[in-house]
Amino acid sequence: MTQSQVERGAARTPEQIREHYEIERELAQRLMSAPREERRRLYTEVYDELFRRVPHHPQLSMKMDPASRRAEVEMQMNLLRRFLRPGMTFLELGAGDCGVSFAAAKEAERVFAVEVAETIASSAETPENFALVLSDGTSVPVEPGSVDVAYSNQLMEHLHPEDAVDQLRNIHRALRPGGCYVCITPNRFRGPIDISRYFDHVATGLHLREHSVGELGRLFREVGFRRLRFYAGGKGKYLRLPMTLVRALELSLSLLPWKLRSALARRMPLKAMLGITLVGFRP
Repeated sequence: MTQSQVERGAARTPEQIREHYEIERELAQRLMSAPREERRRLYTEVYDELFRRVPHHPQLSMKMDPASRRAEVEMQMNLLRRFLRPGMTFLELGAGDCGVSFAAAKEAERVFAVEVAETIASSAETPENFALVLSDGTSVPVEPGSVDVAYSNQLMEHLHPEDAVDQLRNIHRALRPGGCYVCITPNRFRGPIDISRYFDHVATGLHLREHSVGELGRLFREVGFRRLRFYAGGKGKYLRLPMTLVRALELSLSLLPWKLRSALARRMPLKAMLGITLVGFRP
């Protein structure tokens, strides 16, 4: 569930939103200024501190009911079924409640869910072909060349830019030749998407870096991905578009004043075209 999804319907005062913003900026700056090795432990600590200091945070006060959560998982699976086949190994990064991983376990031979902490209750019934793998936030601790489809949804933007590249390189290493990484992340031309959207023109909260399609494509190629696909859409419906078209759209928007650009980017059909769903294939 994204920040914007949980904010809708959450009744908070302007003072509470300002408090949330100031705390999240402070925590983001702590992460951005921390040395690489220190960040490995800071990710978990920062989010624990955020939820402790912001008890009115929407993610604490607004829970998705089971039926809505099942619908959300099914919409994500509608995208992933384009790439999953029987006998494959699936890996989800930032798996959260592991709902997508559990659903993928019905269609894949093996499933790994990568998280920074033990997030599944001990009483949870897990599929036999499922394994939870703990990470320091950037590592992908599975056998190199063992994964057919890797997936993350709203994860990359939460990583320090250096760590995002490290994780992307580790994902590439984990994939088999011909395997793919499906990455969903906010487009900075629609942002900010975190709490700073009420105050700033670029993300300054715990979205440590929101990317454009052009920027993300360059990162993918930098770590070794050679064939890229871009999908526009949402709510379980996706249309493949040429990346050149989306990059041209981003270039056009970059020439506009921020207020006009932001207004256009948040309306359909540009909103659908600017939601980043990028798929990279390992040669």
